[in-house]
Amino acid sequence: MAEPDAHRRRRAQGALETRVLGALHEAGAPVTAGWVRDHLAAGLAYTTVMTVLGRLLAKNAVTRRREGRSFVWLPAADEAGLAALKMRRVLDGEQDRHAVLASFITALPEGDERLLRELLEFGDG
Repeated sequence: MAEPDAHRRRRAQGALETRVLGALHEAGAPVTAGWVRDHLAAGLAYTTVMTVLGRLLAKNAVTRRREGRSFVWLPAADEAGLAALKMRRVLDGEQDRHAVLASFITALPEGDERLLRELLEFGDG
């Protein structure tokens, strides 16, 4: 069983990743880590923002390219992809994935449940 503090830390990291991704989406163009830090206005250290961006890069949630002496960052997915990442973050933060997924599915409105079943059966194309 995971320690409660470790569980909270993972959730806090996931929330910060989501905020960073949200800032990248709001930018609408490639931006520097400094821009992200300033945009979040949360008193974050530049190194913290770089750590989060590095984690997101490792998860293929963002891309980067070199411009001059630094990198510019942009989200790898659209708004639907960001929403899906948020959902995965919640799921990853829970101990009993089976129970969470079962509860999620049974709480869906009928139309959404039908859509989910179709997507699972046939894919999205």
